[in-house]
Amino acid sequence: MHYRRIGLAVGAAVMSLALSACVAGGSGGSSSGGTGGTITIGIKYDQPGLGQQVGSEYKGFDVDVARYVAKELGYQANQIKFMEAPSAQRETLIQSGQVQLIFATYSITDARKEKVDFAGPYFIAGQDILVQSSRTDINGPADLKGHKLCSVVGSTSAKKIKDQYPEVQLQEVDTYSKCAEAVAAGSMDAMTTDDIILAGYAAQDQYKGKLKVIGHPFTQERYGVGLKKGDTALQTKVNDALTKMINDGSWQKFLDANVGASGYQPNKELNPPKPGTA
Repeated sequence: MHYRRIGLAVGAAVMSLALSACVAGGSGGSSSGGTGGTITIGIKYDQPGLGQQVGSEYKGFDVDVARYVAKELGYQANQIKFMEAPSAQRETLIQSGQVQLIFATYSITDARKEKVDFAGPYFIAGQDILVQSSRTDINGPADLKGHKLCSVVGSTSAKKIKDQYPEVQLQEVDTYSKCAEAVAAGSMDAMTTDDIILAGYAAQDQYKGKLKVIGHPFTQERYGVGLKKGDTALQTKVNDALTKMINDGSWQKFLDANVGASGYQPNKELNPPKPGTA
């Protein structure tokens, strides 16, 4: 009787471990690939042309790049879960394990690299200006003196204007969508942020032919893929996937499909960049 009780206890323990392993294998987040699991990826939900939620669908350049990389990591479309990654929460989402990767106009900076690692870059943007298509008097930040410029509260774009062009009438709102609406309506002369974000707005149906990106960027923003610090294996796999994406023409295809209608052309001296230099 004593031996039988021991045997039953051992059997139960083995079964419990097996069940635990099955559960662990089926819940997302393994960096080793997609067989049977899922991967959660952080994106922006409110950036047209880059990362945008439309109903139950997700679209944009960052979204297309994310799907391509996830597929190269072994995940099928139904194994990919998207989560909103607001700028201020990106490091926390990675560190807490809520997401495995972030594709969200995520500029590579030394301060951020203290908390997370990056693959990439996969795009190099630059701060630029969006105006009505008919305007010819604003061709750079130096032309903004005496004009009303819109940007977002707390953004690096707004800070740069404040620091370097204090004579500009900067007005800050809570979303870039409000800036685009104001420029189209004529209540603002221009808006500023990264050029590819501006191109995403200019490519929207309601703004096609009405808004344009000046095309004279005055900073460099290297977009990388955020991932957990120290995960060099995943970092290498993502860099390999990004390199393949650029070489097989998918990078250009994704860019054209999402912001091509705006007439935007990225800086060809910088783009496409070489992944693995983050």
